[in-house]
Amino acid sequence: MSNIKSPFTKEQLLPQEETLEIVKQKGELYIGLPKETHFQEKRICLTPDAIAAIVANDHRVLIEKGAGEKAGFSDSDYSEAGAELTDDKNKVFGCPIILKVEPPSLDEIELINPKTILITALQLKTRDKVYFEALAKKKLTALAFEFIKDEAHSYPAVKALSEIAGTASVLIASELMANNELSNGMLFGNISGVPPAEVVVIGAGTVGEYATRSALGLGANVKVFDTSITRLRNLQVKVGRPLYTSTLQPKYLMKALRRCDVAIGALKGTNRAPVVVTEDMVEKMKNGAVIIDVSIDMGGCFETTEITSHDQPTKIKHGVIHYGVPNIPARYPKTASISISNIFTPYLLNMAESGGLENAIRFDSGLKNGLYFYRGILTNKAVADWFGLPYSDLNILLF
Repeated sequence: MSNIKSPFTKEQLLPQEETLEIVKQKGELYIGLPKETHFQEKRICLTPDAIAAIVANDHRVLIEKGAGEKAGFSDSDYSEAGAELTDDKNKVFGCPIILKVEPPSLDEIELINPKTILITALQLKTRDKVYFEALAKKKLTALAFEFIKDEAHSYPAVKALSEIAGTASVLIASELMANNELSNGMLFGNISGVPPAEVVVIGAGTVGEYATRSALGLGANVKVFDTSITRLRNLQVKVGRPLYTSTLQPKYLMKALRRCDVAIGALKGTNRAPVVVTEDMVEKMKNGAVIIDVSIDMGGCFETTEITSHDQPTKIKHGVIHYGVPNIPARYPKTASISISNIFTPYLLNMAESGGLENAIRFDSGLKNGLYFYRGILTNKAVADWFGLPYSDLNILLF
């Protein structure tokens, strides 16, 4: 029996469903980049270099005039890269794919055509039920870039912005140590014969790692605290040098805070950042010490920190300078824009190669993780639980 030849080829014997699954049909993208209107938001999702790569692959990009100016990219930069420019906000929001940093306002959602693909940050803690009802009404498909996972199962957008926030926290602290009305006029660097600055970093995640790297690079003495011994161990390995690390024991933390010149809060929780530094502990800190609470967007891990803005970033309590701006990467819009653009560009090109978003999420489970709305139906259980909304399993909707 084994010698009998089949009249069919191996490909012809494949089940029809499987042949459909493995064929990728290249599609064309038409992307709209509106101007950001959110308070103090200066970033843009795609740089001119990214747009040049997208246009070179036969896709179109429509940008609202002035959208990249605050990030250091002029209209002529975008025009030379092959983008189309317009003054008409309605035209930009009329594109089949909308790319934004901040989630659109309810007025902006009204401008979007039904069944459009919306790719933005979700910022779950700042959303309300009405936002999701508006998406449902327009039958939009929405992707949150902070939910997208890469091959290593980490969140590339969150990680990139955390790197900026961690590095920036030390640079901001060094400015405040010299320029604030209460500052001691101290230089962050390690000067011969002068005791180095003492820095306490609370949290050994990505923000904590980059804050530690930057502080060490400037010659500071750094002490890192975290609830997880594994994260502390990983940080030691990544930094590549012996480092004072400790689990969050109040006695050791208090001792470090009393001596420090800068304290950086970079501890995240599942819903709210845990408050690990009480008002009583802040009272015992040095006059002119600086607190940078990077986790303020999740409630903050210092009891005394309040949300501030880039215009008035600091408040003084108990003689300690508190910095509580929730969106630190927006302070560096060019760096942040390039970083976001580097993440988006391969995903967009891959989406086109796959023949659209639906095919792309079939092949890429990390991208699929970012999808929280599919044609007006909520598909993310975490979002559904947070707002008490009904949701459907995306696998059932797609297959």
